[in-house]
Amino acid sequence: MPELPEVETICRGLNQLTLDREILGGDVLLHSSIARSISAIDFLTKLKGKSIASWYRRGKYLLAELSQSRGGEGERGRGGEWESGGGTEFLTQTPSSSLVPSSFSLLPSKAGWLGVHLRMTGQLLWVNGDEPLPKHARVRLYFEGNQELRFVDQRTFGQMWYVPAETEVSSTVTGLKVLGPEPFSDEFTTEYLTRKLHRRARPIKTALLDQALVAGLGNIYADETLFLSGVMPTTLCADLTAEQIGRIHTAIIQVLQKAIESGGTTFSNFLNVQGVNGNYGGVAWVYNRAGQPCRTCSTTIERIKLAGRSTHYCPACQK
Repeated sequence: MPELPEVETICRGLNQLTLDREILGGDVLLHSSIARSISAIDFLTKLKGKSIASWYRRGKYLLAELSQSRGGEGERGRGGEWESGGGTEFLTQTPSSSLVPSSFSLLPSKAGWLGVHLRMTGQLLWVNGDEPLPKHARVRLYFEGNQELRFVDQRTFGQMWYVPAETEVSSTVTGLKVLGPEPFSDEFTTEYLTRKLHRRARPIKTALLDQALVAGLGNIYADETLFLSGVMPTTLCADLTAEQIGRIHTAIIQVLQKAIESGGTTFSNFLNVQGVNGNYGGVAWVYNRAGQPCRTCSTTIERIKLAGRSTHYCPACQK
């Protein structure tokens, strides 16, 4: 937590609120929040005088392409141009289309990139500079117009990166290299899922949490996916039928779309960039509903531990 829908919600909000404002400076309140590839001082120095051309999401990562602010050297960033092999593809960047295609590499930007991973409890909040500082604020970026982007992180597992100009992003944000396809991409097909799950002797719930299988899916939406597909979370991948895999594939997309429409899920600390809770928790099928009646059959929802993660399911609807 946050998972793909929460990160997508944040990404869309950032694209609506933060673009084309000059970064005037900042303050790193917890140095470990900045990835070791750069010091906290250099991180702020590199960002000062730049602005954000566009935000993108890849799995649970947020990636901001930087541009030179007015009066700065160089040109504005490419704003959505991607390269694969010898050809070039273009991604139209809109508030409702922010993912990075998993089959493409991020091109180097003349002004560099800002990367963010929120991990368990991270928040990015766009606030007026006069707002009181939260207890767990870790990084502050000061923008023109007396606005701030604050990175707040209670558990301190989240990280931020600065990717130097003309550097391929995944060489710095190395976690991008291991991500599987995006759930909404052309690569993520039933055939792909069947091939990856074939003969795997691990529970399907555990498999769905593997970011190398599908990017962005986490504990909440894996539970929801398996309920909608009618599959027990303990079922071994090797025992799944072709029909079950097809239902899982469809359910992943349906669940994530619904969660994005609801602005994500808030069970503990998720907030969008304006400090508003997500609404998916109110319509969740099974997640965090142990002891409550199933919304479909009224059987009591059960909770077990699977690979160290809380897992919720309906013993009647899931087989």
